[in-house]
Amino acid sequence: MQIDSAQLDTFAAVVDEGSFDAAARRLNITPSAVSQRIKALEGRLGQVVVMRGKPARPTEVGEALRRLARQVSLLELEAIAAIRGRADTLRLPIAVNADSLNNWFLPAMLDLSRQHAARFVVHQEDEEHSAGFLRNGTVLAAVTADPRPVQGCRVVPLGKMRYLAVATPEYADRWLTGRPLADALAEAPMMVFNSKDLLQHRLIRKVTRRRLDPPTHAVPAPGAFHQAVRIGLGWGMIEDEVAQPELAAGRLVDIAPGKYIDVPLYWQHWKLQSEVLDALTAAVLRAASQGLR
Repeated sequence: MQIDSAQLDTFAAVVDEGSFDAAARRLNITPSAVSQRIKALEGRLGQVVVMRGKPARPTEVGEALRRLARQVSLLELEAIAAIRGRADTLRLPIAVNADSLNNWFLPAMLDLSRQHAARFVVHQEDEEHSAGFLRNGTVLAAVTADPRPVQGCRVVPLGKMRYLAVATPEYADRWLTGRPLADALAEAPMMVFNSKDLLQHRLIRKVTRRRLDPPTHAVPAPGAFHQAVRIGLGWGMIEDEVAQPELAAGRLVDIAPGKYIDVPLYWQHWKLQSEVLDALTAAVLRAASQGLR
């Protein structure tokens, strides 16, 4: 069985853009032509590859096709650049957790952009879940907390991000002083990034050896999360390098001295003989060596 390249490109455009109409605009063809190509692809494979909806999404079979489309596109553009002697702009979809984006990762993007004509498409995702974007073909590389390689991928250790449990002095006096910390944490308001953020719960289990369910505020943006802790809305886990200046100035206090959380990070990427992917990996490793433990 062979997959028609025009049908594969059309499929990739549909799942990237989220609709047949948007894919048609990207490819400069009619929506009818998009529909015909998708139907022909599904007929060739004998299976549905796109779930029609808003947005259009790949089926499980379609996820395998999306991985193929990403790989073919990258290698094709690199081959054309080698033939022409000049590089066209490469689209590089990657998945990165919010704290890495907020701290050490952006210099890697700048580093690569100075070497190659690359257009990054960054998917922000929790490090415990970002490998899913590799599995379904959404991205070609990801920062993840999972050392187990996704099928078809390589894994490179990056280092660790250390998080400290901090709060304002006023918050600590109100909620944590005068009783055992294990009891206080059961009632003290706590910050989380979103429902996937388990760092605070991991700290609670480390301190109390219990599973507690304290009042929780969810603030899904790194800057706003930090600010919420700084104004005393709740306690939270903040990266060591971000917390240390605040601790030194007395604006924050460590509510559980010596009870930090280290999160190992890994770089997973497709196993492709790709100059750009190799250069991106090298740039990420350089940035990680400067920003991680």
